[in-house]
Amino acid sequence: MDSADLKFAKSHEWVHVEGDVATVGISDFAVKQLTDLVYVDLPAVGTSFDVGETFGEVESVKAVSDLYAPVAGEVIEVNEAVTDDPAVLSEDPYELGWLVKLKMTDPSALDHLLDPAAYDDHCASEEH
Repeated sequence: MDSADLKFAKSHEWVHVEGDVATVGISDFAVKQLTDLVYVDLPAVGTSFDVGETFGEVESVKAVSDLYAPVAGEVIEVNEAVTDDPAVLSEDPYELGWLVKLKMTDPSALDHLLDPAAYDDHCASEEH
C-alpha cells in the first residue's frame, strides 16, 4: 500500500479507503515510539465506533496506548495476525499490520485527517 494514499489522525492511526471501507492501522512513527510491542486488543466484528472513540489498545514494554477510530463505522474485519503476533506491527505497519476494517457511516470524517506531508510535520513537532 502506498503511504501517499493514506490519511492520518493526530493520534497516529492511518486510514486507507476503498469505496466505503476504511482499513485502519497505526503509523510507523507510533510503532517506533512504542517499541517492543507485546499485546494488541482489537474489537469484535460488528462493533460500531464514532470518530475519536477508543476501539482497542496496543501494549508495549513501555506503555499501554489506546487506539482511536479516525472514522465512524462498523468493524467488518479484524486482523487476527496482529493479535496473534504483535511483532507484525513493527515489521510492516502499513501492509501486514493493519488492525481493523470499518464500513464507514460518515466518510466526511476523512476531510479532517492529515495527508502524509502534514502528518510528517505533526510527528516532527512531537519529537521536540
